[in-house]
Amino acid sequence: MPDLIEFETERLFLRQWTLADREPFGALNADSRVMEFFPARLTRAESDAMADRCQSSIQERGWGFWAAELKASREFIGFIGLHTPCAELPFSPCVEVGWRLSFEHWGKGLATEAARGALRVGFAFLGLREIVSFTAIGNFRSRAVMERLAMRESGAFEHPQIPKGSSLRLHCLYRLSHDHYDA
Repeated sequence: MPDLIEFETERLFLRQWTLADREPFGALNADSRVMEFFPARLTRAESDAMADRCQSSIQERGWGFWAAELKASREFIGFIGLHTPCAELPFSPCVEVGWRLSFEHWGKGLATEAARGALRVGFAFLGLREIVSFTAIGNFRSRAVMERLAMRESGAFEHPQIPKGSSLRLHCLYRLSHDHYDA
């Protein structure tokens, strides 16, 4: 089993998941604002299954979508981290940086702050040559985070897990190579 990677930023702990994270994670996955650019909100069972997959990924590899916790209050606010998508994407294999935060914590720079830490882990500790990120074309908030991370837009693609005809199927791809990463 690999060493478990956890890290902190100025305002956040990025850590392994706990059972206590399930309830607030279920609430954010049921929030229509948070899930606006996903095909559907998640039921509690679907949310718990996703948390289980995130936890298992970290146990198996040492890294993944970490649970994000505010240092000041110890409150779980969502996830941020690195992930290997299971969908066969036009640019697979790849490692993505991604995030999903509860609505109350949007607009505070927390996704950018923690994603920078995840990029550091990916490039400095895991030796990745490239990290990608992608979202539905209309998700301008997430695209702004990608741009703040100095990721470069690299075209569009149809996400194979989004139904044909859905306005969410067309995604934009952003890339950051190790050579262009500025620690």
